[in-house]
Amino acid sequence: MTARLLTLSTPDGPFTIIARDGAVLASGWTAEPGALTGQIHPTLRPTEYQDVSGLGAISAAVEEFYAGSPEAAMAVPVLQKSGPFRAHAWDMLRTVAAGHPVTYTEYAELAGNAKAVRAAASACAFNAAALFVPCHRVIRTDGTLGGFRWGLPVKESLLAREAGQAPRD
Repeated sequence: MTARLLTLSTPDGPFTIIARDGAVLASGWTAEPGALTGQIHPTLRPTEYQDVSGLGAISAAVEEFYAGSPEAAMAVPVLQKSGPFRAHAWDMLRTVAAGHPVTYTEYAELAGNAKAVRAAASACAFNAAALFVPCHRVIRTDGTLGGFRWGLPVKESLLAREAGQAPRD
């Protein structure tokens, strides 16, 4: 199976997307596709890649995110595969509002098991579709950032960008 490959320039560095049939398989702040392919479930992993200059609504959503509209990325289809808890946890991440990060404990509750904090953190760690499944919106209970595969400066930048766009209550 062939996937399409695109690297965009963003304020947080190069952002690479691997997509197939209009859905994101993997994405992250890297110019190296090899840094993404290992996160794709083996049954979904492409055998060939085609470099493209755009991905329609997918690349438009990244541009909209950086222009101040983070909601567009939540409408982009994502194709990830795992067990029931992790798959549900990824879906629940997409419901976390930009500008309103949740703690790992709150995320575990959203995912359906308040005691599964480590499993929720693992769902973040194994999320292949960064930005489109916004694992950067999960922080530690003490308010510190916690981890992020693409580096804490990127996570901090994403959260700050979204905080500036958050609706005022």
